[in-house]
Amino acid sequence: MKNLKNQMLFFLMLSMTFVFAPSCRAQVATDERKTQTNVARDGVVSSIRNMTAKRAAHTATLLDNGKVLIAGGFVGNGGGLSSVELFDPTSNTFTSAQNLTLARASHTATRLPNGKILIAGGYNGDYLNSAEVFDPTTNRFTSAGRMVTARSGHVATLLNNGKVLLAGGVGTGWTFLADAELYDPNTNTFTATGGMQAARESHTATLLNDGKVLIAGGHKGRRSAITIYTSTEIYNPANGTFTTAGNLTVKRHKHDATLLAGGRVLIVGGSDERDGDGAYRNAEVFNPANGSFTAVKNNMNTARYKLQGTAILLKSGKVLIAGGAHRAEVFDPTTNSFSFADGDMGTKRLFATATLLKNGQVLITGGYTDGTIVSANAWIYRA
Repeated sequence: MKNLKNQMLFFLMLSMTFVFAPSCRAQVATDERKTQTNVARDGVVSSIRNMTAKRAAHTATLLDNGKVLIAGGFVGNGGGLSSVELFDPTSNTFTSAQNLTLARASHTATRLPNGKILIAGGYNGDYLNSAEVFDPTTNRFTSAGRMVTARSGHVATLLNNGKVLLAGGVGTGWTFLADAELYDPNTNTFTATGGMQAARESHTATLLNDGKVLIAGGHKGRRSAITIYTSTEIYNPANGTFTTAGNLTVKRHKHDATLLAGGRVLIVGGSDERDGDGAYRNAEVFNPANGSFTAVKNNMNTARYKLQGTAILLKSGKVLIAGGAHRAEVFDPTTNSFSFADGDMGTKRLFATATLLKNGQVLITGGYTDGTIVSANAWIYRA
C-alpha cells in the first residue's frame, strides 16, 4: 500500500496542472497563431519510425559509436520502465537492447570519459539509490556502487575531473533535497560533497567553461505549498562547495539551460505556480564574466515547460529548443532571436528527450501531453 501511495503521488507530481488562471492557455494559443504568420523557419523536424516502447521522463544518450542509448521512463500506469533500446542513425531505426537492472523513471544518464554511461537514481514506486553502468562494447548493464541518497528528478553533470556531480531532486517520502554527491568512475563509488544552499527539484545544472557548475531555479514543496526560485548557485569542484550566485530575472522551474559557444548560458521557458497555465515564452542569458542574468529581448514563439534536456547546442552555435511544445524552434545568439523550425509534432512534448547526433542532426523522442498520454513517437531535426 505504501508503494502504491508513493506511485500515485509521484505521477500526480509529474502531471499536475494548476487552474488558477483558466484563460491563459487560450491566450497563449492565440499569441502563438499570431506569431507563426510572421516568423522565419529554421530547419525542419520530420517524423521517423516509432521507438519500440512508449516512454516519458526517460533518458537518451549519445554513444561513442554514434548510436543513442534510450533507457527507462514511464508509460503513465505507475512505476517505471526497465526497457532499453538503441537508435541507429544510419537507418533511423530503434532496436531493443538488454533491460536495465531496475525499472526507473526521472533518473539521469551521463556519458563518462571512458565511453560508458552512468544511469543513476530515479523512481519505480520507490525512490532509488541504485546506479548502473552501460558498456557499449558489450551492450550490457552492470550495477554500480550505491548512491549516498535515494533521489529522483535530480541533475547530473560530468565535471572536468571525470567525476559526476549529482544534486538535489526528490527523495524518500517526497522530501526535497539540498544534498549532493560525486560519482568516481575510477572507484565506482559515490561520496557526499557539499550541499546546495536550497533544496531543489526541477532545476538545471550547466558546466561552465571554468569547470564550475551553475545551478539555476527549481522548486521545493508541492501544490499550494510550492516555492519556485529565482535563486541560483555555483558549485566549485576544487573545494566541493556551493555558493550563492545572482538571481534569475523571473522565478522558474521545469525550464532548460544550455551553454552557448561563447561561454554564456541560455535559460529558456519553465513556469510559475500555475504549471502548464503559467508556462513561459521568455528566456534569459547568464554571463559568467560578471555573474549577471539578462532577459532576452525577443520571446520564444510559444510557451514551454517540462523541457529539461531538450535545448541542444547545434554545431552552428544556434540552440534547438525541441521540448515543451508541439513545435521546435531555434535561438540565434548573434541576433538574440527565435524562429520556428518547420514540422509539427502534433502535441506538446513534455519530459521528452533531444540528443545531438554526430552528423549534426538531433533525435527527439517520446514525452507526453498535458493529459499524460505517453508517446512512442520520434523525430529528426535537420538544420
